[in-house]
Amino acid sequence: MNTTTQKGMFHKEYAWRGIAIVCGLFVIVLTLGIGAFLVYKGSDTFLKFGHTLWEFLGSTQWQPVDSAQGGGSVGTLIFIVGSLVTCGLALLIATPFALGSAIFMTEISDKFGEKFYRPVVQIFAGIPSVVYGWVGLTVLVPFIRNIFNRQVGHSILAAGIVLAVMIFPTITTVSADAILAVPDSCRKAAYGLGSTRWQTIRRIVLPASAPGIISGVILGLARAFGEALAVAMVIGQTTALPTSIFSTTKTMTTEIASQMGNSMEGGELKSALWTMSLLLFLVSLLFITLIHFCTSRGKKKLEGGNA
Repeated sequence: MNTTTQKGMFHKEYAWRGIAIVCGLFVIVLTLGIGAFLVYKGSDTFLKFGHTLWEFLGSTQWQPVDSAQGGGSVGTLIFIVGSLVTCGLALLIATPFALGSAIFMTEISDKFGEKFYRPVVQIFAGIPSVVYGWVGLTVLVPFIRNIFNRQVGHSILAAGIVLAVMIFPTITTVSADAILAVPDSCRKAAYGLGSTRWQTIRRIVLPASAPGIISGVILGLARAFGEALAVAMVIGQTTALPTSIFSTTKTMTTEIASQMGNSMEGGELKSALWTMSLLLFLVSLLFITLIHFCTSRGKKKLEGGNA
């Protein structure tokens, strides 16, 4: 290899490294910029209109005035509770099915799972949310109304089921990858000690892959928290605290989506919606932090097992 070729390879390597660094820095700057913009727009609720953090987070009185003078109330507890209850119900429904599917495609029928079942699950992840919402509105909502003898089928239950179907592929795929990351030596050691397949899965594979599975659950929860359109179509859109899974209510994302385009720029209503957006941004950062924490714990466990 002559000197000219070596110099060319050297320049290409550093050129691609520079491009990668620029792209990484751009993502970091973009994230910080979005956060700073949300802080700037959302701080008006407290600095300009004089509301307190406790009023914003702990009050159920949501009547902001769509004007620059303010004077309304900006309690978002209804939307926070609606988001938590709906997403929690979705997790309760989706997690057992997702975990069972992940175990099936990796430990029970790995060939069928990789060639057929995993692609089918991944197809669900690519379906637009409006399709889920429309199916929920035309099929699930009437079904809930008729089967439970309710006046309306729009409810937290309907939203939870729709969200559960939407986050099922995410939890399943991440959990399956976490289970596959467990070294085969751990399974062989368990079999060598006389364990059955189910004992190996329950006592060896699942505990070793638990951080990755938890990361998948958190990622699915983050997806559920950020969903607006499908939830808005089936939850009923009532500004009231839910009293049961058959109650109609609102979530933070549905309220932002329905009000942001119609509110006056610089008004109290729009400022409150920006503050709610900031709250969602902070929740997303919390989820990302938890995922990194679980992933780092999983790597340490696997390294310890390999050692």
